[in-house]
Amino acid sequence: MSETTPMVSSTDRRCSPQRIGGVLHKGPSEQVDDSAFVLAPQDLKQSDPFVLLDQAWFSEVGFDWHPHRGFETVTLVVDGHLEHHDNAGGHGVLGRGDVQWVTAGRGVIHAELAYKRAPVQTLQLWLNLPRSKKMVAPAYQNLRAAEAPVVTGPGAEVRVFAGEINGVRGNARLTHPATMAHARYEAGGSFVHEIPGDHNGFLYVVSGSVLVGPDRMPAEGSHTAWFPPGDPGLTGIEVRATSDAEVVMYSGLPIEEPAFAYGPFVMNNRAEVVQAIEDYRRGAFGPIPAGH
Repeated sequence: MSETTPMVSSTDRRCSPQRIGGVLHKGPSEQVDDSAFVLAPQDLKQSDPFVLLDQAWFSEVGFDWHPHRGFETVTLVVDGHLEHHDNAGGHGVLGRGDVQWVTAGRGVIHAELAYKRAPVQTLQLWLNLPRSKKMVAPAYQNLRAAEAPVVTGPGAEVRVFAGEINGVRGNARLTHPATMAHARYEAGGSFVHEIPGDHNGFLYVVSGSVLVGPDRMPAEGSHTAWFPPGDPGLTGIEVRATSDAEVVMYSGLPIEEPAFAYGPFVMNNRAEVVQAIEDYRRGAFGPIPAGH
């Protein structure tokens, strides 16, 4: 783990949020105790390259074996322990603050389960991939909080998992340009997330309350603040905590291609999703590993 104090460059443009919104509660299901869409899969052009952000609480099952194609899942363990298996050889038990990064690519079957049937809370982001990378080989990464580079601000500790923030680069191997950071604030703490200005970005307040941007717009727990892409260079997203707070920051380079999401697949059009379903049904994604 490395640690540094943030240096805000002369290109910093203290960006104001375009909009602030809450979650869409979904409720329990056969697999989870409760769930909510932080970002629902609706206007994929506006959220490009993000498809959805799902928050889930589960203790008995979780997400049993299921397929994916055409995108990546990025899962932060907010609390508890999550066990992951996939049929490309990936496996991990992740604890509080750890991240798993799954590149579904041309097709993977995986399971995300409550470890030892103990309660776990997760945030899972779906990050779209461009047409040229949708059929890459599947891959899996365990990104441990203890190994993530740390950037600090007054009363703020920010773990950088992906991309470059304030000159510090996370450990994730990226298929598409993106950043991800997990921040904890003391009341009165502050930090300026310096990210690429041409990215579409948003932050999610997991708990506590913060003021966002130069206008200090308030955002409380279970709310997002969105920052639209601008000019190349760097954009500074300022966060000031009015209580102890936990915040996740994401950004990604817009793909600017048609996107079609259906079930566990994200492709460019309906025909490609139909093909994904047919490929899965005929076994092209491979078998579930023996013993599972």
